Amino acid sequence: MDKFVINGGRPLQGDIYISGAKNSVVALLPATLLLDVPVIIENVPDIKDVEICMTILRHLGADIQPVGPGAYRIDCAAVKDHAVPERQARAMRASYYFLGALLGRCRRGIAAMPGGCHIGERPIDQHLLAFEALGAKVHLPMRYNEKGEQEVDAVELTCNDLVGDKEIVFNVVSVGATMNGILAAVKAKGTTVLVNCAREPHIVDLANFLMFMGAHIKGAGTSKIIIEGVERLDGGIIPGSDEIRTYPVVPDQIEAGTYMVAAAATRGDLRIHGVIPQHLKVISDKLTEIGVTVEEVEDKDDVYIHVYTEPGKRFRATNIRTEPYPGFPTDMQPQLAALLVLSNGQSNINEQIWEDRFRYAAELAKMGANINTTRDGAIVFGVDKLHGANVNACDLRAGAAMIIAGLTAEGRTEIAEIGYIERGYEHIVDKLRAVGADISRQTFPDET
Repeated sequence: MDKFVINGGRPLQGDIYISGAKNSVVALLPATLLLDVPVIIENVPDIKDVEICMTILRHLGADIQPVGPGAYRIDCAAVKDHAVPERQARAMRASYYFLGALLGRCRRGIAAMPGGCHIGERPIDQHLLAFEALGAKVHLPMRYNEKGEQEVDAVELTCNDLVGDKEIVFNVVSVGATMNGILAAVKAKGTTVLVNCAREPHIVDLANFLMFMGAHIKGAGTSKIIIEGVERLDGGIIPGSDEIRTYPVVPDQIEAGTYMVAAAATRGDLRIHGVIPQHLKVISDKLTEIGVTVEEVEDKDDVYIHVYTEPGKRFRATNIRTEPYPGFPTDMQPQLAALLVLSNGQSNINEQIWEDRFRYAAELAKMGANINTTRDGAIVFGVDKLHGANVNACDLRAGAAMIIAGLTAEGRTEIAEIGYIERGYEHIVDKLRAVGADISRQTFPDET
């Protein structure tokens, strides 16, 4: 059993560099299936979800070659298969992006129901709404789970052709459905209008990538996206040419936000490079509200975020309500909770996105936190300090919260189930060690 072991109490100091966005790259990689020419994707993070995406692409027939650190040449010319392998599909939530991309490429696709972190139900009804509106027929094979209950086993999509020329209104704001709607519509005939869209930076990044390769998309980053279908996505490259286009993945706002909170929690002094400050504004504003100093610095060609806190300073309590972008992101809620347990007073957290986001509360309680969960939130009563303990990473962002808590706690913290963390944070141990953390990855005898 591999664990992260942390000896807490050291402030983070120095410079840290942000990787490409997990939530973006897991859509960009499936999107390469829609291209009629090879492409180079840069700033690809070395994380488990990328490994899974690459495995799926190769299984489908794509040729993927590394061409430098974090850069890959991807050629999907030989792709003929339309079935996502079951094991990989169930290993991560974002496997459903292959459905939209395969539908656009092959006019058919099949994938087992996606897995990933255990943070509540992950309905795909809005994805299916978009697929069906574009002309796809949906078949949902069923199975019996271990409780003897019937549940959807997979999604099978088929169509003779994809036709836009209609307005598709999502019933709820959904990042995944918005991105799948874009993927399926970009090669559909006519003009597709998506309404009530999510506006996250990774949606804009997907649209920018597809436009870079020749798609006609307007309105990404707003609630209404207009997609004029095209026959080819070749980036304007002449057939037979050796030219190849290169696209970098946008920086990861959640990774940046996580290190911002870690700097604050440890009363550190951290410069966070490779960021887009606008994407971090709601996180910066919340940290400023509780007494952390956050500065945007422009230094020649470099723009970075400088985060520091006075030693011994108690943080002010605050309230959090998670909302779709540009509201406070659900993916930052557990990390900020790990900071608020050290605040002066009562903080209230209201979770509007995922109903099972608070499994980390019991783990923080093992470390001395005073946190009570409610039906859709948590009440945090600040304490003076945390102490080291053996805890679990219940999901990706809960695992990040455990790291932050361990960095601030007195004594030794061991974090199990670190596979969740490594799904979304590139080289997190190396990055933290480089700025002063006493953290290591160690192997222990299997406790079972």
